[in-house]
Amino acid sequence: MTNSKWETVAEVYGELEAEIIRGLLQTEGISVMLSKEGAGQALGLQVGKMGEVQVLVSTENVEISRGIIDDYFAGKFDTDEDPSSTE
Repeated sequence: MTNSKWETVAEVYGELEAEIIRGLLQTEGISVMLSKEGAGQALGLQVGKMGEVQVLVSTENVEISRGIIDDYFAGKFDTDEDPSSTE
């Protein structure tokens, strides 16, 4: 994948949400890069433009990645199950 071009498929505010999206995409076998605003990262800021994180995938995975991200924002991965439940 060294010759692949990367394309932004999402821009989110906050590293936590970017990491969740990265995990969802990687679960589907999609390589992901995160690009953070330099000043925000250096200063540890997670607010507004300083907290913006771009999620990038290779061009051949853009369409499927956008579908997964759309599903994430639509709440299709939400669950009402209690992870501590033993039932």
